Amino acid sequence: RKEYVDLYVNYMLNKSVQKPFEDFRQGFLRGCPARNWKMFFPEELQVLLQGHTTFDWHLLEKNVMYSQYKKLDQTIRNFWTVFYKLPEEKKKMFLVFLSGSDRITGYGLECFRFCIADPQVKNPDEVSPYASTCYLILFLPR
Repeated sequence: RKEYVDLYVNYMLNKSVQKPFEDFRQGFLRGCPARNWKMFFPEELQVLLQGHTTFDWHLLEKNVMYSQYKKLDQTIRNFWTVFYKLPEEKKKMFLVFLSGSDRITGYGLECFRFCIADPQVKNPDEVSPYASTCYLILFLPR
């Protein structure tokens, strides 16, 4: 029985996926040659490919740029007060809203910058916040 189980497990985990995996591997290495990956430790490669999943939110606040706002404007202070009260999962959902992803590129938060801009609408109470994910701009009505 042990031999049967070993053969079955080997088939399911190795043999049955060998051809599709080899096809994927060849295609992947054609676009990203293996010699380029050898300079990374496994942990570095994981961050490079998947991005950062833990964040220093105060560093995010420090790197924000403002357009038609100043850091001490009441709207901005209210925004950060509410943001810091959010649970971690909701803060990540904000990243999705802003950038389209709940992760930050391998460069990390030190290099992640976004802008909070005033959309300058006539009646800001009738406009919800919206984002330009391509340009990392949060349009936040006053």
